[in-house]
Amino acid sequence: MHADHAEFAEGGPWPRALGVALRGGPAARPRPVRAPRPAVRSAPGGPRRPRGGQGGLRGLHARARRAWDRPLTAYYLVLGGSLLITVLGLVMVYSASQIKALQNGLAPSYFFRKQLLAAAIGTALLLAAARTPVRLLRALAYPLLAVSVLLLCMVQVPGIGETINGNTNWISLGGPFQLQPSEFAKLALVLWGADLLARKQSKKLLTQWKHLLVPLVPVTFLLLGLIMLGGDMGTTVVLTTVLLGLLWVAGAPTRLFSGVFGVTAVLAVLFIKTSANRMSRLECIGATDPGAHDQCWQAVHGIYALANGGWFGAGLGASVEKWGELPEPHTDFIFAITGEELGLAGTLSVLALFAALGYAGIRVAGRTEDPFVRYAAGGVTTWITAQAVVNIGAVLGLLPIAGVPLPLFSYGGSALLPTMFAIGLLIAFARDEPGARAALAMRQPGVRWKTMRRRVKKRPSGER
Repeated sequence: MHADHAEFAEGGPWPRALGVALRGGPAARPRPVRAPRPAVRSAPGGPRRPRGGQGGLRGLHARARRAWDRPLTAYYLVLGGSLLITVLGLVMVYSASQIKALQNGLAPSYFFRKQLLAAAIGTALLLAAARTPVRLLRALAYPLLAVSVLLLCMVQVPGIGETINGNTNWISLGGPFQLQPSEFAKLALVLWGADLLARKQSKKLLTQWKHLLVPLVPVTFLLLGLIMLGGDMGTTVVLTTVLLGLLWVAGAPTRLFSGVFGVTAVLAVLFIKTSANRMSRLECIGATDPGAHDQCWQAVHGIYALANGGWFGAGLGASVEKWGELPEPHTDFIFAITGEELGLAGTLSVLALFAALGYAGIRVAGRTEDPFVRYAAGGVTTWITAQAVVNIGAVLGLLPIAGVPLPLFSYGGSALLPTMFAIGLLIAFARDEPGARAALAMRQPGVRWKTMRRRVKKRPSGER
C-alpha cells in the first residue's frame, strides 16, 4: 500500500485536515511528534525525591538569604532588637523588683521608675550617638578615657567611694543615685582603642607587634587594675574580652593573640586563688545543693526558678523565687525570673534577640570600609555579647557568678546609659553603609517619585 493511503487508513493527520477543510475551516498543521522524555533514574541509595520539594526548599532558602542580604537588615536588627530587649527588660524589672522594694519599705514601683528614667535618658543618648559624626566621636575618645580613669581613682578615695555587696565601685551622686565608673570605662576603652588602631592602620604600623600591643594593652591593664582594687571581677572579665576582640578585629597574629590571652588567664587564676569569695563562686558551677553554709544559695535558686517556669512560665508576676528566696532578682538574676514567669519560650526569645544583635554588629564590622567604624563596631559587639554570655551562663550554672548585669535588660542606670550610647553607635554605623544610605534615601517622602520621573522617558504617543 502506498504510504499516503496507509496513513489515511490508519487515521493519521490527513483525515483530520480533510475534515477541517470540508467544514470550511483552515487546514490544521500536523502536530510534531515529540520524543519521549528519558526516564528518571533512581539514585543508588533509593528513589529520588520529587523535584518540586527540592525546588521549594531551595526557593525558600534563596528568599531567606536575599532577605538577610538586604542593605537595611543590620539597621533594623540593631534598632528593633535593642528596642525589644529594653522594653521587655522594663517589664521584667517591674515584675521582679516589687517584692524587693516592699521589703525595703519602698513603693512597689520604686525600682521601675528609676529604670524608666534611666531608659529615657539612655534614649536621648542613643539618638545623640546615632547623629554624631565619626570625627567627633574620635575626638571624644581621649577625654572620655581620661574622665573614666579619674573616676576610677576617685572610687578608692575614702568618703567618696561606696561599697555595695562587697565591691567598692560606686560613687554617690546624692540621694538614691549612684554612679559606677567601671561601666563607662567599657565605652571609653572601645572608642579609644578603635581610634588608636585606626590611626596606626592609616600609618601601616599594625604589622609590627609592638604597635599592636603598645599602648593598648598597658592602658587596658591600668583600667583592669583600678577596677580590681574595688573587687569587681565580672567587669574585668568583660573588659578583657573587649581587649581581645579589638586585637582579633585588628588581625593580630595567632601567637601574639595567644600570648595576651595566656597572660590574662594567668592573672585571672591568681586573682581567683587569692580570694575565698571568688573561689566559692567557682565551686558553685553546676551546683544542685546550697551547701553547708549556703554558699551556693543564689546559684541553686536560680536553677530552681528556671525549673519552675517550664515551657511557658507561671505567668507574668507569678514568680515564687522573687519572694526573698533569690537574691538580686531584678539585677544579676533577672534572667532566672524571666524563665520562671515566661518559661522556656521567654528565655529563648531573649537569647534570639541578643543573637540577632550580635549578628548585626558583626555584619556592620565586616562590611564597612572605615577602620574606626570596624574596630568600634567589633568592640561594642564583643562587649554586649560577652557580658550577656557571662550573665546568662552564671544563671544557667555554666559559669561562676560574676555580678555583671544583663545588657539593656537588668536594673541599673549606670550600666544602661553607656550601653544605649553604644547601641546608638551601632545604629549610626549600620545606617552609614553605602547600600543602607541609598535605601534610606529612597524611602524619604518625594525622593522615589522624583527618581522615577527622571528615569521614565515620555513616548511619542504620549503614553508613559
